[in-house]
Amino acid sequence: MTLTAKQRKELIETRLQAKLSPFKLEVIDESHLHIGHEGAKGGASHFAVVIVAQAFESLNAVQRHQLIYQELRYLIPHEIHALKISAKTCAEN
Repeated sequence: MTLTAKQRKELIETRLQAKLSPFKLEVIDESHLHIGHEGAKGGASHFAVVIVAQAFESLNAVQRHQLIYQELRYLIPHEIHALKISAKTCAEN
């Protein structure tokens, strides 16, 4: 089953809200910037995530990204082809 871009965005938001309780979460569909890209041909989307969460306090950048990828693993690579991440703590925001 292929999801719509809106459904993909909502799933990303729901999963990250539930796991990380962010102070700020912005999910941006950037698929229109990648038309013709090999990964976009199958219908998968490109997203950017801007997230600020207390959960990142003791984690380095790689660990923050790993945490996000872990939460979204079931969407990659069929629903999400690419994911650009900006993950910060409240102090870094």
